[in-house]
Amino acid sequence: MLTKVLSAAHFGLETIPIEVEVNVSKKGFPGFSIIGLPNKSIEEAKERVKTSLMNSGADFPNAKIIVNLAPADIPKEGSNYDLPIAIGILNALEAVKLPETKSFFYGELSLDGKLRHTKGVLLLGLAAKKQRIKNVFVPAISANEAAVVRGINVFPVESLEQLITYLNTGEGIESKKYEVDEVFEDRVSVEFDFNEIVGQQNAKRALEIAAAGGHNVYMQGPPGAGKTMLARAMAGILPDLNENESLEVTKIYSVTGNIPPGGSLISKRPFRVAHHTTSRIGLIGGGSQPHPGEISMAHRGVLFLDEFPEFSRGTLEALRQPLEDGKVAITRAAGSLEFPAQFMLIAAANPCPCGYLGDEKRACKCSPRQIMRYRAKLSGPLMDRIDLHLNVPAVDVEKLMPAKSKDKVVNETSKEIKDRVISARGVQRKRFKASGIYTNANMKNKHIKEFIKVEEESMTLLKQAVNNFNLSARTYFRLLKVSQTIADLGGSKTIKSEHVAEALQYRMRSED
Repeated sequence: MLTKVLSAAHFGLETIPIEVEVNVSKKGFPGFSIIGLPNKSIEEAKERVKTSLMNSGADFPNAKIIVNLAPADIPKEGSNYDLPIAIGILNALEAVKLPETKSFFYGELSLDGKLRHTKGVLLLGLAAKKQRIKNVFVPAISANEAAVVRGINVFPVESLEQLITYLNTGEGIESKKYEVDEVFEDRVSVEFDFNEIVGQQNAKRALEIAAAGGHNVYMQGPPGAGKTMLARAMAGILPDLNENESLEVTKIYSVTGNIPPGGSLISKRPFRVAHHTTSRIGLIGGGSQPHPGEISMAHRGVLFLDEFPEFSRGTLEALRQPLEDGKVAITRAAGSLEFPAQFMLIAAANPCPCGYLGDEKRACKCSPRQIMRYRAKLSGPLMDRIDLHLNVPAVDVEKLMPAKSKDKVVNETSKEIKDRVISARGVQRKRFKASGIYTNANMKNKHIKEFIKVEEESMTLLKQAVNNFNLSARTYFRLLKVSQTIADLGGSKTIKSEHVAEALQYRMRSED
């Protein structure tokens, strides 16, 4: 007997319905074959399905079983076909009835018949809504992902035995709804607060501007100056994700299996840290079966690259296009995939290999050749795409000592800075509400012409800077974006000369 069960395959962030065709025949030699371009994990499903069926009280037929994953010209991978294959076999044996309405079946089986946490459940829910498929049967431990999608019935399945009972009697499983508001009420506290960082007022101000406008930052300074702590404190001043942004981020985390069991929407902006030994594929994405890299995992959040010049030249150069376009396209023989990569880059570096070039108290031990080779990793086109360039000097030891109450400097908390950032983001949201962008950093040249208002004195100052410092056209437009963010923080509707002057001071690199 032939039966068909609906499941799905994920290619990048796109989901394609897959028809799992199961034929059970008494004719021919007994066997179990899966066809339709399955990979090794799907081939192994034969043993998982067979054992889980027997351990769930169902009879496994001594017959010839052929499973076809259609369309057959698309490569399939993953363990999510276990459940539809098992249900297909049971239906072919008339041991269960399939729902009258179209339904997705999706999930990995364990040998005892229970369903395991399976990645990609959110994408399945979104595909079900798009395809107008009402019912989705998924592992209970992963059901919260799909339950945030409105307009579909999500059935959390604990075990194969439970699902068999439900399909035959309509009892034992209730569809699940998840209150999205509960996700956004539960915000995790930040690791570092800005009031814990001694000194570095200039750097704090620059990071506030970066957070307000979504700008990239490059910090250079000696070891122990606080670059890493400043970067990690950045997470505490970023505005929380709204529902649409959260959905964008969660899709990426879902397809990569980074949502923990029982998890749902990602409510905090991502803060990703990549070690300098990370490969180009690990950072940008790719592989034989293309997957998102760190830049996509940092979508709508922050990617922190410490020891920036220690990354390989090829890895750093691969950042150039994503920094410009906000997405990364990965092309393979089988086709092309596109992943979103709207992230803020925070890069930190020492001034030289030993870290003490220009330090007043410690002598640099590096030769000119070593310094040149160290800095050569950072090409002009790459650095041109970073909006704010900061020198982070070593903090005077006297400032680290406990101060007397009358001399104590009161540092602003992350909450106070975050309030200003949220206010500036609100201005930008109103400005760009019909443009499909969120922040000043996302503006294209056409948006700059449409939305930015520059006073004549400010434009004169900007032109002088471009001519005197031989700045590129890209730098000119990025200066305008940063100036607009400074104006937004100051509550100004136009870009004034002081806004341009501040943007210019963050643009000049220490070695220029």
